[in-house]
Amino acid sequence: MNVLSLFDGISCGQVALERTGIKVDNYFASEICNYSIKITKKNYPNTIEIGDVRQVDVNNYKDIDILIGGSPCQSFSFAGSMNGMSTKDKINITTLEQYLDLKSKGFEFEGYSYLFWEYVRILNGVKPKYFLLENVKMAQKWKDVITEALGVEPILINSELVSAQSRERLYWTNIPNITQPEDKHIYIDDILQNDIEHTYLPKTRLDYRNYDKSKVDKSIFKNTATQIGNSRNFGNSVRSNGKAFTLRRINPNGIIDENYNIREFTPIEVERLQTLPDNYTLIDGIKKKERYEACGNGWTVDVIAHIFKYIK
Repeated sequence: MNVLSLFDGISCGQVALERTGIKVDNYFASEICNYSIKITKKNYPNTIEIGDVRQVDVNNYKDIDILIGGSPCQSFSFAGSMNGMSTKDKINITTLEQYLDLKSKGFEFEGYSYLFWEYVRILNGVKPKYFLLENVKMAQKWKDVITEALGVEPILINSELVSAQSRERLYWTNIPNITQPEDKHIYIDDILQNDIEHTYLPKTRLDYRNYDKSKVDKSIFKNTATQIGNSRNFGNSVRSNGKAFTLRRINPNGIIDENYNIREFTPIEVERLQTLPDNYTLIDGIKKKERYEACGNGWTVDVIAHIFKYIK
């Protein structure tokens, strides 16, 4: 199989293909983040990096079996600007033809979510057998625009079915007959590392106004968790088997242990939340913050592997 991956990040799609047992002959990856590229090359040295999606020449990729990608979500997300795809002059972009016209005339675009139209440009030019596009839940207006452009309705899948995090995402694909994944009943306890050093968060960043631990059984707090990270990382809550408890204004958020200590997630724990292999993002010169961001910008691998199972 020849694969073209746009907005490839750390190649979670490549992990999913391998996990599904699909043999990859050539994997072309469009990515511009240097530390993401380094992580990909560490794990998949044969990856063919092709640079900025805006510079991809479709004439060079005529034998692609599947086109995949998760275009930037910041302008779609309910946690972001929600401006969707527009120019800096607030012109909404609703078709590929309009985008290409504005691009040719030198218009500047708002944010990066407009790069969805580069995905459509390449999809139309390459004409792969299969395609997959991922993005966040968004306003119906922009959901309809994407659906019209791709010609298929999206499938909503929550990562909590295959991982320890709640992470709802939309998947547009022509891979047929996809159903919801079976619930694996994975919870926060299942992904935590044991016997690690606690990195405590500053007490000044905690809000105790609604926190009366005398009224709550202490055992409830063992290995439960607050939300993960911030909007640049995950911004999604973990799954704690009905025992979730949140302290507000913790950033980055983390684990509340049985002694009411609070610590950050480790990079390995964040990788596990995305169903990545342990230390997938560990590489010399990559900072811990960059590892968090790389995982947060990626896919939940086992969701993608589930979708790929339906490729004939």
